[in-house]
Amino acid sequence: MSTVFTSLDDAEFNLLFREFRQSVFRLETLQHYQVSYEKDEFARFLTGESRGEFPGISGWISGTVIPARAARKSMHRVHVVEEPLSDYVRFECAWAYEHTVPAGEDVRVITVERGQWPDNLPRAEYWLFDSELLVAMNYDEDGTFRFAEVVTNATEVALARQWRDTAMELSIPYREFAERYDGLFVEQAR
Repeated sequence: MSTVFTSLDDAEFNLLFREFRQSVFRLETLQHYQVSYEKDEFARFLTGESRGEFPGISGWISGTVIPARAARKSMHRVHVVEEPLSDYVRFECAWAYEHTVPAGEDVRVITVERGQWPDNLPRAEYWLFDSELLVAMNYDEDGTFRFAEVVTNATEVALARQWRDTAMELSIPYREFAERYDGLFVEQAR
């Protein structure tokens, strides 16, 4: 029986981010996520308010990214982003990536036209810890988190490594992606 996490706040799930030895990789493919720790901030973003304090991202940076980088661990994330950008992706860039990248998270982006998708990449959501521990993330169609499941099948873990390598090869660094939008994310990050 595999381990299943029904909350992103699950202590055992969050322990994975402190205990990985060398690297963690995240593949994101949704254009909108509905998670409790971003709800108020996303609503403020949509009304044009300034960023201000964002506890979810501040906690991610101080509790995960900075300690991992200080321990010489690497954190990689690739988001497949459809253009034109959704409101949520604009929010994620301006209010999250603009802050996690300087802290040391290697965020990368693959852009596609809406309705297109990169060859050899699934519409899959997962974390891959140290290239060997796979945690499949499951969301409803509207982006609501359902559960995360540790996958132990060696074939599925190997496939996740292959998808990671493909995603890294096809992606560009976040900063290069952001430059295409002529400061839009930086201005909104204030």
